[in-house]
Amino acid sequence: MNIRDARDLDRAPVRRHDIDTLRVLAFGLLIAYHVGMVYVAGWNFHIKSPHQQEWLQWPMVAVNRWRMPLIFMLSGIALALSLPGLRSAGGLGGVALRRSGHLLMPLAFGMIAVVPVQAYCEAVANGAVEPGFGTFMWRYLQFRPWPEGGFAGAAYGITWNHLWFLSYLWAYTLLLLAILPLCRTRTGVRLAAGCMAPGGWPAAVLVALPAAWFFGALYLLEPRFPENHALEGDWYAHAKYLACFGMGYALGGDPRFWARIDRMRWACLAIEATSMILYLFLRLVGAGLVTVDPADMPDWHWSMISRGAHALYLWTALLTILAFGHRWLDRPWPWLPRANEAVYPWYILHQSLIVPLAFLAIPLGLAGWLEACVILAGTVLGCALLHELLIKRIRLLQPLFGAARQSR
Repeated sequence: MNIRDARDLDRAPVRRHDIDTLRVLAFGLLIAYHVGMVYVAGWNFHIKSPHQQEWLQWPMVAVNRWRMPLIFMLSGIALALSLPGLRSAGGLGGVALRRSGHLLMPLAFGMIAVVPVQAYCEAVANGAVEPGFGTFMWRYLQFRPWPEGGFAGAAYGITWNHLWFLSYLWAYTLLLLAILPLCRTRTGVRLAAGCMAPGGWPAAVLVALPAAWFFGALYLLEPRFPENHALEGDWYAHAKYLACFGMGYALGGDPRFWARIDRMRWACLAIEATSMILYLFLRLVGAGLVTVDPADMPDWHWSMISRGAHALYLWTALLTILAFGHRWLDRPWPWLPRANEAVYPWYILHQSLIVPLAFLAIPLGLAGWLEACVILAGTVLGCALLHELLIKRIRLLQPLFGAARQSR
């Protein structure tokens, strides 16, 4: 939706197959990524396998730099495309109430009923609690702080683990909805026309300006406010994810943007590949894994160069994915409606299957590749069965998992 013209708020909603398909693929990648977290060496996770591999850090880093920014950007685009239809049924206040229910109800339910199994497995694996899930749940539901070192979020008495995304998306959505009325004023329309219409920006500005924003966040905020997923005080994460969400909303239905990035797609891919290679090379040098003595390198500010390559890689990766997705994926795939319906419930469920499956599989002493396959296959099968046999069949569960109500 083009925010420059306030009248666009009254248009009919648009359904974009490429955005839906990218959303499904992005959350599918999230499942694989979280399975990988069990096996990547040197990275913290709720449970770790003895079959950890250092080489996994490099593909995981390459994906990590854009996977969540992509999901936030797709969420912004989806809101822009759906807002006209949502707004017609009660104004922006009605939209805020419906979006709050759609995000906060699954978040609250997930923190109480879905996520605790992760905390239990983590606490038992850490030796912080004795085995016995019923006893753990009785203590967990008292919402009292736990001793440190038990599980992630123990100091708060309750945790949201991977569901942090829902709280951030809710906050960003309400912030955007609060700002929208200002964009309908004459001054707001002028500002939006100049600052929030990326489809009209020259190609160089479209690449450089957002990349400069991400560089500023990396250089100024990340060292002081490392990402913590606690919502409060997570300023680097907000600078990154709120920008992606807002840019997604601003470009959502602007045909000029999509035409421009279609023309730029190969250039974006080339810039993305170059910046990724530079960024990973500098990380390899810093880790001492390549035969280059940092003392022999030119006396430049390599930390700044690394963050610049990181920022450029992040943004051009998003542009490349959107551009090629728009060209190749904007078609009514037969499987897409079913997959799109399953994304939200699978997202809520997946990590609460990965962690206990790893907890049960690790003591079996399986080969690393077999153990990983068991966890991945069990997660996919568990999500499918729980969604198809419980969530889709029990109407009371559907809003708790963000699923559309099924007709009888």
